Amino acid sequence: MNQRLNRGGAGRRGGALLAVLWLSAALAAIAFSVATTVRGEIERASTLADGVKTYYLATGALERALLHLVWGPRNASQNSTVYGRESSRMYFPFPTGEAVVEVIPETARLSLNLGKREDFQGLLLSLGAEPERASEIAAGILDWRGSGAGGAFDRFYSAQTPSFQARHASFEEVEEVLFVKGMTPELFHGSYGRDRSGRLVRRGAFKDCVSVYGTAGRFDVNSVDPAMLRWLGIPPEAVDRIVQVRSRQRIRNVSELAQLGVGGAGMGRLSVGGNTIFTLRAAARLRLPSGQFSDLRRGVSAQVKLVDNDSSARYQILRWNDNAQAEVPQWQ
Repeated sequence: MNQRLNRGGAGRRGGALLAVLWLSAALAAIAFSVATTVRGEIERASTLADGVKTYYLATGALERALLHLVWGPRNASQNSTVYGRESSRMYFPFPTGEAVVEVIPETARLSLNLGKREDFQGLLLSLGAEPERASEIAAGILDWRGSGAGGAFDRFYSAQTPSFQARHASFEEVEEVLFVKGMTPELFHGSYGRDRSGRLVRRGAFKDCVSVYGTAGRFDVNSVDPAMLRWLGIPPEAVDRIVQVRSRQRIRNVSELAQLGVGGAGMGRLSVGGNTIFTLRAAARLRLPSGQFSDLRRGVSAQVKLVDNDSSARYQILRWNDNAQAEVPQWQ
């Protein structure tokens, strides 16, 4: 009988031990899950904090570049650097990071409201669009800003879900082109393809080549997109040389292009300098405690108009973008 009691007590003790083990395992799993969640939230909060810091770095750099733009010479006829720099980029070191600001005059972009059909068609072909699509988009742009209504384009827009109508007035925003028949996000925002050596490179974006405040005449050689240079008839080798030279030092006058071997019909469409409207694009990155730079990037952009008068307001912000692409070809 004592043996049966001992066996029963041992069984109860074994069951209690097993229950304790299962409970310990469950508590350990809960603790691990909580620790993982807390760690993830801490990392997420840290990333958000770094993003806010990087955003203010980019914003501060853009506003500082704007002051350089206002204080610097603005007479393009003097072949000046426009903003007192030898490059179209301004680099700003800060104790907590660094930022670079690109200053792009609107004369580097084709006007959506003044460009001709053949201009848009040639530009789209340079960006990689198929000939039929390029012709359709070019015709759609002219129809969108034209006064006529009730044509084939309007019937197409009315058949969409949801349906919409063309403005039949001047473009007010570049993003309106996304509604034009034939336009694709890849053409508008840019995509990736292979260059002549087989490397994967980003193709030009239509939105970087056009503007509602642009020009249909001569384009600033220091800021014009490479796709537009190809559209103007500049040979690919000369386009590469222009991009390389202007990344190191600003091209001061068109005659310097002759020294680079740039010629052809496209030379007559190039100029130096801008008007009174500029786009500023800033990209920033934080400096880590180790001295290295974070992989996190933030970008902001602004479209500004310089006001040359005696009032305290020396510029007017036409448009501000808090989430601009933080793509910088080369950090200093």
